[in-house]
Amino acid sequence: MPRYRTAALFVALLLVVAACGGDDAAETTTTAAPTTETTAADTGGQDAETYSFTVAVVEPDIAAVPILAAVDALVAAGHDVEAVEVAEPELAIDGLARGEFEISGETISAALIAIQVGAPITIIGDVVGNAWTFYGRDDKTACADLDGTRIGIFSEGSVATAMIRQWVAENCPEISADYLVIGGSDVRYQALVAGEIDATALDVGEGMLLANEEGQYNLMANFSADLANLRPSAIYANSDFVADNPGAAQAYLEALLEQHAKINSDPSYLADLAIQYLGGDLDDWTLVADAYVSNGLYNAAALTEENLAYTISFFEAAGVIEPGLTPADIAVLGPMQAAAAAVGN
Repeated sequence: MPRYRTAALFVALLLVVAACGGDDAAETTTTAAPTTETTAADTGGQDAETYSFTVAVVEPDIAAVPILAAVDALVAAGHDVEAVEVAEPELAIDGLARGEFEISGETISAALIAIQVGAPITIIGDVVGNAWTFYGRDDKTACADLDGTRIGIFSEGSVATAMIRQWVAENCPEISADYLVIGGSDVRYQALVAGEIDATALDVGEGMLLANEEGQYNLMANFSADLANLRPSAIYANSDFVADNPGAAQAYLEALLEQHAKINSDPSYLADLAIQYLGGDLDDWTLVADAYVSNGLYNAAALTEENLAYTISFFEAAGVIEPGLTPADIAVLGPMQAAAAAVGN
C-alpha cells in the first residue's frame, strides 16, 4: 500500500511539471486520449456509450484486489479498460501527469506532493481506509521500549513511517532507534518474525497472521482505529481526463463501489478474489479479509472534505508537504457522489 520515496518523487515530478509547462507546453504535454465512443447495442439497436482508459496499479496487494476486479467487470460489460502494473508510485504519478494512464491509486501523499508541484492530478476516491497497525517483538510493549531497537520501514517517505514517527514524537521523543529500510509490508513481516527487526508497521490483516507465528508480538499502536480520519490511500486520476470524461470516471467508480459492496457483505468474496489475483493460502486470506471487513476499510466513497482536510494537515505536520493545500485543491468529489447515488451506496 503506502509506498514511495519522497526525494525521488519530488525530483521526478519537478521534471514532469517543467516538461509540461512553460513556453514549450504545446510541444511536450501529452493529454488524456479520447475515452468514449458510441456503439450499437446488441438488442433494440440502441446506442450505448463505452469507455476506454488505463488503470495503473502499483505492485498489486490486498488493497488493489477490488480495483483489479472492477477493471475486469468493466471489460466484461464491454468497455475497453486495461489494468497495467507499475513498480513504484513515482511511475504511476509520472504516467498520470503525462497522460499515459488515466487512473491510478496508491498512497495519497504521493498525489499531494504531485499536486503541490503543479502536476495535473486530482483525487477522486478512496482505495482503502487506514489499515495500519504497529507491532513489536518480545518485550516491546510501550513506546519507551523502542530505545536502541531496529524499526523496519518501507521508506523514509512512506505513510506508515510518518505515522510511526509522529507516534514516537508524541509518546517517547527522547528515545533513539534505528529506522531500517527493508521493503514492503510482507517483507517486514518476515523480518519481524525472523527477529531481524524489533518493530514495524503492518496492516491489520498481517497483524492477525502474527497469531499463527511462534514468539510474542505486541500491538503497540493501532493507527487504523486511532487515526481513522487519516486517508492514507486514494484513487487519483489525470485532471483533464476527469474534466473531459466524467462519465468514464463515474463508470469506474461505480464498478469499484460494487466490488466493495460485495466484499463488505461477504468477506469470503475478498478472500476468493485475493486467491484469483494474488495467489497464496485461502486460510490466510480468510483471516486478512475478515480483518479488513471488520475494520470497515473498503468504501471508495469514504472521502469527505473533512477527512481530506485532516489528511492534509497530517502530512503538513509530518513535513511531507508544504502548508497551503485545501480539499478543493486536491480532490474532485462529484464523480464519486454521482457513482454512489447510482449504485445506492
